[in-house]
Amino acid sequence: MLYTSISQDIFFKAQDCGLKTCGIGYTTGMKTALIIPARYGSSRFPGKPLAMLAGKTMLERVLDVARSASAGRDDIDILVATEDQRIFDHAESLGAQAVMTPDSCQTGTDRAFAALEQAGITPDVVLNLQGDAPLTPPHFIRAMITAFEQTPMPDVVTPAVRLDWAQLDDLRRSKLTTPFSGTSVTVADDGYALWFSKNIIPAIRDEDKLRAADNLSPVLRHIGLYAYKFSALKAYVTLPQSRYEKLEGLEQLRLLENGYRVKVVVLEADGTPIHGGIDSPEDLAAAEALLRAEQK
Repeated sequence: MLYTSISQDIFFKAQDCGLKTCGIGYTTGMKTALIIPARYGSSRFPGKPLAMLAGKTMLERVLDVARSASAGRDDIDILVATEDQRIFDHAESLGAQAVMTPDSCQTGTDRAFAALEQAGITPDVVLNLQGDAPLTPPHFIRAMITAFEQTPMPDVVTPAVRLDWAQLDDLRRSKLTTPFSGTSVTVADDGYALWFSKNIIPAIRDEDKLRAADNLSPVLRHIGLYAYKFSALKAYVTLPQSRYEKLEGLEQLRLLENGYRVKVVVLEADGTPIHGGIDSPEDLAAAEALLRAEQK
């Protein structure tokens, strides 16, 4: 499902994530694999990685994001993981390394790990950039990678956006008709996730006073990108679905329920609109309209 902020004039930037250490030409010695799972056999939108979006295929746009995020660094490898020869051939025609993975992979995370096994790659960090997320801001990816350059290295990193009150009101309205759209996260003082939920968390007492005091609400909306320490990813794909993962439909809860710590990179306004993945032809049309508007 494609989502945007309540206003296209609201944008986000990385907060307190040390992006200055990740500049052009910078390298840390930490090897990162940026995996793009691109599945042809989507039940809701078959063949969507090959669908055209404002003059380019969706996969080409996702590759553009990955290449922009890794520009100037020699410690990031980009790999397209697919189960379909058409996508494999298209990725190679775009100059990307592609790997065939089993059709049996249940999630993009499973496919990302299968791609690493097929390619014989053992990186320090694995970043999963879904092949249906062509509007992902490159600085989100850079912020996530930079978080792994801290000590101690986290198990998993994911981004979130602090909603202003208008955006929170919009999310509440959307929950009335699509209650499982949009995920929120609560975060401890040390920057690690306490919990993720399809309900809006936290509940807010004395909201009027908080609205008067600050334009930003206390609600963090989770952005569905993940980067894993390789050992955490290797362990994750062996774990069975957890109790609350099945109840909420959130695979990241499997991590928390098994004792893994998820570092949340909080982002603030700076000039890049926030979008989610494209799950349907309607989402594709909406994304195309946004891109056309931005090009004017």
